[in-house]
Amino acid sequence: MVKILITLPFEILINIIMKKCVFTCVISLIVVASSFSQTTKVLIETSKGNITAILYDGTPLHRDNFIKLAEAGFYDGLLFHRVINSFMIQGGDPDSKDAPAGKILGNGGPGYTIPAEINPQYFHKKGVLAAARTGDQGNPQRRSSGSQFYIVQGKTYTDMQMDSMEKQMNTKFTNEQRDTYANVGGVPHLDAQYTVFGEVIEGLNVVDIIAGVETGANDRPVEDVKIIRISVIKD
Repeated sequence: MVKILITLPFEILINIIMKKCVFTCVISLIVVASSFSQTTKVLIETSKGNITAILYDGTPLHRDNFIKLAEAGFYDGLLFHRVINSFMIQGGDPDSKDAPAGKILGNGGPGYTIPAEINPQYFHKKGVLAAARTGDQGNPQRRSSGSQFYIVQGKTYTDMQMDSMEKQMNTKFTNEQRDTYANVGGVPHLDAQYTVFGEVIEGLNVVDIIAGVETGANDRPVEDVKIIRISVIKD
C-alpha cells in the first residue's frame, strides 16, 4: 500500500501538537483527580492518645452517620468497652458513659441501625474502622449498629493460614489482601461480614496501646479507656 505523505507548514504543525498536548494534559488531570476520592478526616481523642482516621466515601451512610454523631458530641466520654489484643478495640456504646465497674456493656445505641454497606474493596486490614452489629441469626441483612464501631488491630498470617481460611470461608483473597495480611496484619475472617468504613492514618501505636491494656470480664478494660471526643478535622 502506498502511503501519501502530507507536509504541513512548521507553524501549523506546532499549533496542532500544542493543542493535542493541552487536551491530553486536561484528560490526564481529570483521570488522576477522579482516582483520588475526597475523604473526611476525623480526630479520635482518647485517654491513651490521639488517633486520626479517614472515612471512606464508598460507604456514605456510615460516613455521614459517624460525622453526625461526632459533631453532636455523642461519643464524648464513652469507653472502649471491649478490647481484645491481636483482634480489635470496640467503642460507641452510649451506656458506657460513666458506667460503673462490672456493668455489662455493648448493647446500647442511638435507637436505630444502618443498612450494610459491605464493599469488597474495603477489607479488615490493621487500622480500619468498621461498624459493630448483632449476629446473623437475628440480623440476616447485617445491618450495622447506629453508633458502635471497632478499630482492627489484628495480627499477621502465613499463606498456609490464609489458604485454610479461604476453604472455611468459601472465598478467595485477592493478592492485595494476602500481601496486607502477611505483612501488615488484620482480621481476615471478618471480611464481607461487617461494614468497613474508614481507616487510621495516624496513631496506630495508640491502637496497639489500647489493645494491650489489662482486661477483665467481657473483655472490658480494668482501667477505663475513654473516648474524650471525636471531631471532624476541617481543612
